Amino acid sequence: MNTKTNDNQLNHNQSPHSFPVRLPAECENHDCVLLAWPHEETDWAYMLDEARECFANIVRAISARECVLLVGPKRLCNRSVKQYSFDPARVRFIDVETNDTWARDFGPITVEKEGALHILDFKFNAWGLKFPADKDNLITTHLALKGTFNADYENRLGFVLEGGSIESDGHGTLLTTAECLLSPNRNGGMNEEQIRAYLADALGFTHQLWLRNGGMAGDDTDSHIDTLARLAPHDTILYVGATDSDGNTVESLSRMRDELTDMRTAQGQPFNLIELPLPTPIYDEDGLQLPATYANYLVADTAIYLPTYAQPANDLLAEQTLKIAYPDHDIIPIDCRALIRQHGSLHCVTMQLPTGSVNGIRDGRWE
Repeated sequence: MNTKTNDNQLNHNQSPHSFPVRLPAECENHDCVLLAWPHEETDWAYMLDEARECFANIVRAISARECVLLVGPKRLCNRSVKQYSFDPARVRFIDVETNDTWARDFGPITVEKEGALHILDFKFNAWGLKFPADKDNLITTHLALKGTFNADYENRLGFVLEGGSIESDGHGTLLTTAECLLSPNRNGGMNEEQIRAYLADALGFTHQLWLRNGGMAGDDTDSHIDTLARLAPHDTILYVGATDSDGNTVESLSRMRDELTDMRTAQGQPFNLIELPLPTPIYDEDGLQLPATYANYLVADTAIYLPTYAQPANDLLAEQTLKIAYPDHDIIPIDCRALIRQHGSLHCVTMQLPTGSVNGIRDGRWE
């Protein structure tokens, strides 16, 4: 299979459902959104109340429109989950052991294959063996064994892949970063050509765009694409712009913008580029910069959940910018200052599950 970026072109006159394998775009309809609840044995232990309040706000916002699937060890989470009195018709809790809460990266990746949905269970090794991940790596497996999915399960645990590292337009285009996918502690036995071929086969990517530049200060994911640039409808890319006030990232982000300008769609046309603001730098208690970004939003079919950082002017500009790409979506801001203290944000803690992939949901409610 030829997987060179400029050699694989997708015929967009075909229905997206007619392709052998397709990774739906995030904005397509969901059955539910997966999150993991913070507990005493996660890295949130030192700020558990603050973290839980933030997660609760995210759960409330999403469950107002669609179902939420919460996971965590019942022995540590059940009491605190009950204290928030989530709507049981919209929020379901499942007892699963967890190391941490980054559902975007350990959660299932769902594809359409020959007209049926398939749950792909890739290996999660905590961003290249940086942290413990023995429990998180098995979450999708345990959910499958519990009968959670109304889709065929595929064991892909021989290949390391995090959901935050890939962006799909739903029509065969991949946007990603070379720094992450070529990390030696992920799939170090494979070269770029082999990884491209694997992604084409497993996820149906026929037009692959790999950024060589871009990175956020304080990011420990090796430049996940969901911190930097996001695919949007109508051949649009929203990307984080360089800001002179942030000397740690301005050069890298400027080079990324140049790369995006040179990239082409599967039809050979330039993308419509929309620049997102960069939050004013946020630092931890040791003076180290944290990777705050507005690109880490979650898209549903009618709403976008936007992380904010108590920076009124920047937060509002980010909201208005998203409206350019998604004029018919409601933009729902959620304060994510708690999340950024563990080097992640809203998209990092959520993973959407497409319509038809989850058992026990009917008409947008848990049965």
